[in-house]
Amino acid sequence: MSLKCYVIDDERHSVEMLIEYISKTDGLELQGFSTNPLTALNEVTGANPPDITFLDVEMPELSGMEFAGMANLYTRIIFTTSFQEFALEAFEKEAFDFLLKPISYARFRKSVQRVQRMAIIAKPEPEEKRDFFFVKTEMKGKMVKVTVNDILYIEGAQNYIKIHLLSGQVMPYLTITEIEQYLPMTQFSRIHQSFIINTDRIRAVEQTRVTLENGTVLNLGRFYKEPFLEKMNEVLLKSRRKP
Repeated sequence: MSLKCYVIDDERHSVEMLIEYISKTDGLELQGFSTNPLTALNEVTGANPPDITFLDVEMPELSGMEFAGMANLYTRIIFTTSFQEFALEAFEKEAFDFLLKPISYARFRKSVQRVQRMAIIAKPEPEEKRDFFFVKTEMKGKMVKVTVNDILYIEGAQNYIKIHLLSGQVMPYLTITEIEQYLPMTQFSRIHQSFIINTDRIRAVEQTRVTLENGTVLNLGRFYKEPFLEKMNEVLLKSRRKP
């Protein structure tokens, strides 16, 4: 089984070095590369995400840390950087590994072998459709059932979230990233750093905002806008006639 790899670095020579390492390592396949993180984000979080993304930290327009925050649910992030001081923040972003430049092939290989061992142990299964889940509320010992289809959107705060339902809301002590991994990706979309929406509950989509069934209007975040609109475009009926 080959692991698909994607390389993102604004320095061309770093991209070329990692491509060379990938090409001479058994079990790895280059899926793509980019020196532009904004372009890469669409590919890494698309319908066919890579197994491993080698990601530089300091890049223009979108830093590696910002990128990881949006992509770490789709791919294993291995940071590549010249700056040791980013290590702690990298692992807070749930990075799989942190490679310090200049990267030796031996260190690269060691990191990749860890991913390969995990891929052998883990047997991927089809996404399980969750009809409901339970969350703990501020009342000690009380769990509340949340039906997935009843969710309109989820709003993130500091250490808790608001789950806005068709009737009322629930406020569990969770982060928006923690709940995102339990939601079916085909039905829910992150449109902003603070908002996840149920796409089945959308009334209208505009270039900068989304209107939900209950009339709630939510703005599209700068870094989430393009991937979301692209996802919506996949279910847009288009006429073949010229306007």
